[in-house]
Amino acid sequence: MTITPPALSVFESLESEVRSYCRGWPAVFDRAQGARLTDEDGHSYLDFFAGAGSLNYGHNNPVLKRALLDYIERDGITHGLDMATTAKRAFLETFQNVILRPRDLPYKVMFPGPTGTNAVEAALKLARKVKGRESIVSFTNAFHGMSLGSLAVTGNAFKRAGAGIPLVHGTPMPFDNYLDGRVPDFLWFERLLEDQGSGLNKPAAVIVETVQGEGGINVARAEWLRALADLCRRRDMLLIVDDIQMGCGRTGAFFSFEEAGIVPDIVTVSKSISGYGLPLSLCLFKGELDVWEPGEHNGTFRGNNPAFVTATAALDAYWADGQMEKHTLARGEQVEQALLALCAEHTRLGASYRGRGLVWGLEFADPARASEVCARAFELGLLLETSGPQSEVVKLLPPLTITPEELDEGLRTLARAVAATV
Repeated sequence: MTITPPALSVFESLESEVRSYCRGWPAVFDRAQGARLTDEDGHSYLDFFAGAGSLNYGHNNPVLKRALLDYIERDGITHGLDMATTAKRAFLETFQNVILRPRDLPYKVMFPGPTGTNAVEAALKLARKVKGRESIVSFTNAFHGMSLGSLAVTGNAFKRAGAGIPLVHGTPMPFDNYLDGRVPDFLWFERLLEDQGSGLNKPAAVIVETVQGEGGINVARAEWLRALADLCRRRDMLLIVDDIQMGCGRTGAFFSFEEAGIVPDIVTVSKSISGYGLPLSLCLFKGELDVWEPGEHNGTFRGNNPAFVTATAALDAYWADGQMEKHTLARGEQVEQALLALCAEHTRLGASYRGRGLVWGLEFADPARASEVCARAFELGLLLETSGPQSEVVKLLPPLTITPEELDEGLRTLARAVAATV
């Protein structure tokens, strides 16, 4: 289809230059359902972006929407700070019974605020409070949020530069395969910890993504994650897993670290925990770490009760019977086979792919090609974004509830977009 960019006068004249996604997708969107969005001119787009991972169950999921409408219509609490409400109680009980107990996870639940970076800030603050140390170790190409503490453990130079002040108390280490397997895992990290002359202050914690989304869909091996957990235990450092984008079933299991068989000390969760795109984040931590004083960390919008309602409905609908993980892994195999065929067909592009579950990346030897592919895909009715330090990776992040037919349609459109840029 041919799409004529709309007149975006009010967005261009009034909204800040900081806007980004709308530049790659020059349309005014009006409606959305499932895996599709529709703009005001009636053009339909298949969504392989899913609200940056906030819409794992699709747009306006009917089960979640019904629960939300029923709650609003009966004048249920909307804003509750950290007050006890029926909606919060229902979520906590369901989260405990459906998610935590079956996995034997010993976590307390903290509601730090509405966004992922709120959860990361709470995790960093708690780790420092528990250990009495300032330093946090992160990894190359990590992304943990846009507030100052989260930026200090983020790798991207462009995003870090936006802070405007020095970002301190964070030390990066090589992520899995960052050195192409030429150096044993954690050799540098261990050496710095052992050497009194290394200049590395003993860290309070290590924060890691099991799959780096913004960093380029870099997938950590299960054995690497297990070795990291062991290192943290031996060196008296807390292990924080940032599961904001890769949790809530994105990689298959509800938590992305389950495959590795580890139990992090602290876990951050956001994006699709509400299930409906409503702001909500959690900071989960082992009970012995709950050293907070009442009100020591708070936030006005940490009691988003409509988000509790949709989160509870999502857990009941998609996680109580164990089928979601199987569905996601099956759809992931479908993506993997399509990407394998695509790379084989266009060998001269030097393309490669990687991923887990329903998060995949298609990397090009020429970094500019990824943006060209995404632009052409938009013209063909498919929403894709890039990731990686040079935006060299086309990122596939469809809703977990996407049908096999819709997924195949999107993958065929991706193949057309790639062919159009050759």
